[in-house]
Amino acid sequence: MQLTGGQLIGSHKSRQGNKTFTGYRAETGKSLEPDFTEATSDEVDQAVRLAARAAKIYSQTTPENRATFLDRIADEILSLGDALISRCMQETALPEARLTGERGRTAGQLKLFATVLREGSWVEARIDTALPDRQPLPRPDLRRMLIPLGPVGVFGASNFPLAFSVAGGDTASALAAGCPVVFKGHPAHPGTSELVGAAIIRAAQATGMPEGVFSLVQGGSVEVGMALVNHPLIKAIGFTGSFRGGKAIFEAANRREEPVPVYAEMGSTNPVFVLPGIIREKGASLANALAASVTLGVGQFCTNPGLFVALHDEHTEEFISQAGKALAATVPGAMLTGPMLKAYREGIAKLTAIGNTQVVAQADASDGKAGAVMLRTDARQFVENPELAEEVFGPSTVGIVAHSPEELMTIANGLKGHLTATVHGTEEDLREYKPLLDVLGQKVGRLIINAFPTGVEVGYAMQHGGPYPATTDSRTTSVGTAAISRWARPLCYQGFPDDLLPEALKNGNPLGIWRMVNGEWTQSAVA
Repeated sequence: MQLTGGQLIGSHKSRQGNKTFTGYRAETGKSLEPDFTEATSDEVDQAVRLAARAAKIYSQTTPENRATFLDRIADEILSLGDALISRCMQETALPEARLTGERGRTAGQLKLFATVLREGSWVEARIDTALPDRQPLPRPDLRRMLIPLGPVGVFGASNFPLAFSVAGGDTASALAAGCPVVFKGHPAHPGTSELVGAAIIRAAQATGMPEGVFSLVQGGSVEVGMALVNHPLIKAIGFTGSFRGGKAIFEAANRREEPVPVYAEMGSTNPVFVLPGIIREKGASLANALAASVTLGVGQFCTNPGLFVALHDEHTEEFISQAGKALAATVPGAMLTGPMLKAYREGIAKLTAIGNTQVVAQADASDGKAGAVMLRTDARQFVENPELAEEVFGPSTVGIVAHSPEELMTIANGLKGHLTATVHGTEEDLREYKPLLDVLGQKVGRLIINAFPTGVEVGYAMQHGGPYPATTDSRTTSVGTAAISRWARPLCYQGFPDDLLPEALKNGNPLGIWRMVNGEWTQSAVA
């Protein structure tokens, strides 16, 4: 499929600028054709204004209309076939099997949001019927539901070029909520971004969606993204990436004349606590599983465990030794980009220079590949050097050895916000360390027992977001169906005649959804 190398603004292609960039073969650093033209501020403005016009129509489409659109996007992406996988492999160095699975996840979450729309209860309809004879004051008829925010800007992630990118969870949930999307493609995979962006636009045209319901702008500079963040017609931002990038976007959005919400996922070291009883029982198998989780995807998942904590004894020493052997035996892999590999190596060098941090194990790494690294420190050094808890994006982990249960709890209490925390323990361990679970529950969005954090299920109950600095809003998730609520706000209708109400709030409940009527959840009509 022919790539144009420009912006996709609604139904037309645009290449107004004179600044160009290319994608690169991730394994070799060699440039890929074609040249891509970076979006100008005028092109960003065109895309956002078109989205604002589309929002007036798209926000009024029926749930079934939007569900059909999402289903068609999934079908269009799958129809790209080998061309999409091939281009993505070149731009990311990710293996075919991984990308084929990720494409399936991308299509699956689009179809899952279509299911959410058809069921319909996500709008959280609430009805308090009028009580005209109530004393001392009558109650008016009040009806409340979620409505779309308006045009949103979304930034693509580097590490999931399909599932967290152009048609990923942020785009799928925003479109489901009724919000047009202007997407800023990640500069590491511009060809992949254009292929998927064109598929979304074909789906929009095939299902009669308004022009501008989706646009794609590209560029390698900060200016393109900030033009999107600062545009006065953008009503919210979705971002997955580094802490530095997410914080800059968050601060810019809050400096606007009209501040807007920023839902940024910014990284996490996902601490794993391994308790004494389970180390005695399953130390070797847990050590191997830890090494596998650390190095999964060359350590380029947002849920790889970058920290693990255990109490000092001979069993813990055996556990650390076995985990180190397993990690050192892993095959080095190419990272997503050259700059990421450079940052990984610099991050490891920074950690090893802190206090008494030791290198326990290190995989031999050839040029251009990232070798796994396991470091070790003690509780005192960890508490005194909080930078040891900072994420190093890549296949590494820091083991922290505590010399008492009190030190272990001090470590837990001192943690900042993370996406996940994990506790491995026997039933007796878990009862004894119940206070640890309570503390960790205040630090993370997902608390895991006797499993590893890598692998994020796309479903109804998933929470992928945690307290700052893991995300900018711990009340929301970027994975799973609850993500749809980020792109909506409540509106209360008071005293409306039935024929002017949205379908979700009409007396007869024509959509058949669950609603709270006078304090009780029901699917029945209002009497």
